Amino acid sequence: MVAFIGMGLLGSNFVKSMLKRGIAVQVWNRTPERATALEAFGAKAFAHVSDAVKGASRVHITLVDDAVVDEVLAQAEAGLAPGTIIIDHTTTSAPGAANRAAAWRAKGFYYLHAPVFMGPINALESTGVMMASGNEQLFKQVEAELTAMTGRLVYLGPQPERAAGMKLMGNLFLISITSGLSDTFGLAKSLGMPGEDVLQLFDFFNPGPMVPARAKRILNAQFDEPSWELKMARKDARLMIEQAASKNIKLPATAATAQLMDEWIAKGKGSKDWNIIASDKL
Repeated sequence: MVAFIGMGLLGSNFVKSMLKRGIAVQVWNRTPERATALEAFGAKAFAHVSDAVKGASRVHITLVDDAVVDEVLAQAEAGLAPGTIIIDHTTTSAPGAANRAAAWRAKGFYYLHAPVFMGPINALESTGVMMASGNEQLFKQVEAELTAMTGRLVYLGPQPERAAGMKLMGNLFLISITSGLSDTFGLAKSLGMPGEDVLQLFDFFNPGPMVPARAKRILNAQFDEPSWELKMARKDARLMIEQAASKNIKLPATAATAQLMDEWIAKGKGSKDWNIIASDKL
């Protein structure tokens, strides 16, 4: 039997999937109605989190942030049996994950951080990506159960904070994609072109495969043989910003990048590959 804490969209669908696989699940949520709704699918809901975790060999968590995880686990501690495995799927800070792994081990429990790149449908259908980092023996102990929850399980090594760091990096990139799309739709609007033209652009121009190669170029500091000179990229950014401004549309992501380009041009790097603007982050 397992316990699951946090019945948001992700947690509740994880529970439904577990129940379909014949696993007995006890659930708890700060808003009780979300937990009791899972009883219709076969889960057993509890009003107090310490009761929900009683008898569980492992406790899964999908909550909001470090503070809530720490608060709820503190409330649950009284019901935990010695040696219980706590598996935290919450997106948290890296230091928070490391601190929890050490603190709960000192108390006689085991904590494994296993954040995901998954939406509610992925949780229900056991698709998407789950990462985990921490004690390798602990990971191997729950590997089969975690594998059943996702399409791909990636073990990132013994550092308990590593999965948290990878999750934040991935989410940062997703945020940057949406910021870029926002600016792209804004530019299209200023040009009098419908948003559907942005979709058409990606029919024949797919930037996705460029990402790993570009990251490798930055990592290897390959800036002396430019495929796109920084000063030319800055010129294009100026054209974009001016076009949008002519229709009173702002391109905040592009404007911030243009400012960074200006800083590097002022350093005399205008003839270098434009990827040089990322080199000081290495």
